[in-house]
Amino acid sequence: MQRIRVLVVDDHRIFAESLAAALAAEQDVEVAAAGSGAAALRHLERASAEGRRFDVLLVDADLGAPLHPGPGPGPGPGHGGPPPGAGGPGGPGGPAMGPIGVVSGSANGEVPGRALSTLEEGPRTPDPSGGLPLVARVRADYPQLRTVVLAERDDPRHAAAALQAGAGGWVAKDCSLSRLLQVIRGVLKDETHLPPALLTGVLKELTATRKHRTESERLVESLTPREREVLRCMVAGLGRKAVAERLYLSPHTVRTHMQNVLGKLGVHSTLAAVALARRAGVGPAELEPAPAR
Repeated sequence: MQRIRVLVVDDHRIFAESLAAALAAEQDVEVAAAGSGAAALRHLERASAEGRRFDVLLVDADLGAPLHPGPGPGPGPGHGGPPPGAGGPGGPGGPAMGPIGVVSGSANGEVPGRALSTLEEGPRTPDPSGGLPLVARVRADYPQLRTVVLAERDDPRHAAAALQAGAGGWVAKDCSLSRLLQVIRGVLKDETHLPPALLTGVLKELTATRKHRTESERLVESLTPREREVLRCMVAGLGRKAVAERLYLSPHTVRTHMQNVLGKLGVHSTLAAVALARRAGVGPAELEPAPAR
């Protein structure tokens, strides 16, 4: 039997352990849990170094811990209240995930069943983007890994952003275990899973995003090659003097290019120009020293 290896990433310890225990009870599922994005990346790095790999990442939509490497100072407080679903059923198809197999914690912190490793937690730092930076990072570093976002509330804008970051599914935290397993198996077949109630809102968000991107791309295409170089330096966060040094131009010339960039893009500040550039897919200039002429 081919096992599905799942990594749960949620800084609410009780919910993460509860969900991991429920999934570990399935015959074809192996599971581990991490309490922060940084801990999740360490799990993935270790598994890769050992010649193993995870198949599906379940990420809390409101994950608050940063992605910087290195262990956290220890368990930090979670967010929210008790695990979703603790007060009643989780909908058709089975019981809610919250109350299943709640783990009180063993001496070594391991989740019972076929758990792969322990729950690690990092410091809780609120982040309005939630778990999306982790989704995007994993998409770039582990393209074979499928990601599902676990949400406490339906939010079309956040769900659309999750799909754009590389997630294959968005499910409620209080959905039934059978529903979650259906989504896990679906994303492994490259299916995209969204709650029906979110479909219209997500499609509107994606359409609006594409419209803005198309307009942004058109504006960026109006720039000269040198102006695009200057824009990429602006996206990288370089100031006028640093741009001048990098491109071997005078500060006055760079100032002129920057003014031209703002004018052609129809914006009035560097921040607005950078935001538009990112919507158009313009990446930052490489920050390594430029080669000598």
